[in-house]
Amino acid sequence: MAMGLAVAKRAGRGRRRRRGLVAEINVTPFVDVMLVLLIVFMVTAPLLTAGIKVELPKTKAEALPADKEPLTVTILSNGEVYLQDTAVTMDELLPRLQAIAQTGYDQRIFIRGDNTAQYGRIAEVMALMSSAGYRNLGLVTEPVEKPAKRAATAP
Repeated sequence: MAMGLAVAKRAGRGRRRRRGLVAEINVTPFVDVMLVLLIVFMVTAPLLTAGIKVELPKTKAEALPADKEPLTVTILSNGEVYLQDTAVTMDELLPRLQAIAQTGYDQRIFIRGDNTAQYGRIAEVMALMSSAGYRNLGLVTEPVEKPAKRAATAP
């Protein structure tokens, strides 16, 4: 009997033991996914701005901080009015603004008027917004490019 136990113990030594679970996180797939998402967001971020092409007037004013996405109203040079990306008539604008105002009048509205749009049309749109109850209106312009500083050269 004693000999049978000795043989059994020797046979157990030759076997490989199971490895325990590895408690390390493999971050390589995580980093790969994050890099792909970073590239996707870098490509799509410029496309998320207002989709209507308009030539904005240029000013030296500083940009306003944006805490959340504002509501935009765009007036084209031909007088067409867009609420976000949807074309609306002047008759439809007031009811839509009032429907949006049910969530609160403190929402910021940006007015994007084309550089060649008639001032009267822009004033008319602003008056409609004001009559809808909005008080936080902002005119959107493009910043003027600052000239690059030149190094002084000796003659």
